[in-house]
Amino acid sequence: MNDSNLSTSDKIFLHRSLEATIRIGLLLIITVWCFKIVEPFIIPIIWGIIIAVAAYPLYKRLRIALGESHKLAATTFTIAFLIILIVPTVLLAETLIDGLEMLAEKTRDGSLSIPPPPENLGHLMVIGQPLAKFWLLASENIQSALQQLTPALKVIGSWLLSAAAGGGMTILHFVIAIIIAGILLANSSGGNRIARAITHRLADEKGDDYADLAEATVRSVANGILGVALIQSILAGLGFMVAGVPAAGLWALLCLILSIAQIGLFPVVIPIIIYLFYTADTFTAVAFLIWSIPVGLLDSILKPILLGRGVKTPMAVIFIGAIGGLLSSGVIGLFIGAVILALGYDLFLLWLNGSSPEQSN
Repeated sequence: MNDSNLSTSDKIFLHRSLEATIRIGLLLIITVWCFKIVEPFIIPIIWGIIIAVAAYPLYKRLRIALGESHKLAATTFTIAFLIILIVPTVLLAETLIDGLEMLAEKTRDGSLSIPPPPENLGHLMVIGQPLAKFWLLASENIQSALQQLTPALKVIGSWLLSAAAGGGMTILHFVIAIIIAGILLANSSGGNRIARAITHRLADEKGDDYADLAEATVRSVANGILGVALIQSILAGLGFMVAGVPAAGLWALLCLILSIAQIGLFPVVIPIIIYLFYTADTFTAVAFLIWSIPVGLLDSILKPILLGRGVKTPMAVIFIGAIGGLLSSGVIGLFIGAVILALGYDLFLLWLNGSSPEQSN
């Protein structure tokens, strides 16, 4: 009789195990299938969430100004951000295309003239002599100089085509992300409830604390890194335009990219300063130099003020998370890395001290 009971129990256990395995397998198949369907939209969705969280204070003021009309405020926000994204992109593309066409035309008809190299250029260590020699050749016979650069130009050309294709896809992602951000902002109350419900499921009563921390961290990184980079690149671009630097928009865009990557403006600004001292009048070159120094150092002043603002997590943790995320996952890693490291830091303090994040800080 015991053997019979044991056999029955084993059958029930096997039946339940088989049923649970089938359910878990079906759940995994559906989850993987859903992921494959939304995979092309994951990056735009993440960017949309980041834009919505970072821009919510601005959207809230806009909504109040428009009489608490959520849809009208979200539509206005979406259109304004699309204009801000598309108009500079089109102008930059036109400037770049016009510059390349002019350069190609002057090269074909032989009207492209390059001034001879400065006399003291050959005195530079290591690169002075070969650079002066090539510069002299380019000033006397541009066709021969270009023939020497043909292998390098082919590599640069293929890289530029690849970068242009990648840039076009990035712009498309941002267009989709801005539209997603507008939808999220129009339904901000519902989105907030869903986010807090998820954090409550993950962290119980401390879910609100971690949701607030993630929100504040995203805004801190947006202001402290992207905001400062945008301010620096705009000021640098104004300096390029006033000084008459060719393709000023392109150099301003490069400044923005380098600033976001935490490299700074000086790799772009220093060669332009040298170029102006050799080609422009002394007043213009000196004025641009005086303008460029504070603009290039502006991040060291604004970043400590804005980065970590409104977040109890130390600024160093936010900065390390942002830079680590940038190196591992690109620009989107600025936000993801900062949020994850900030949450990890607070969880570590919670485990270490056995208290809430507020008490730990």
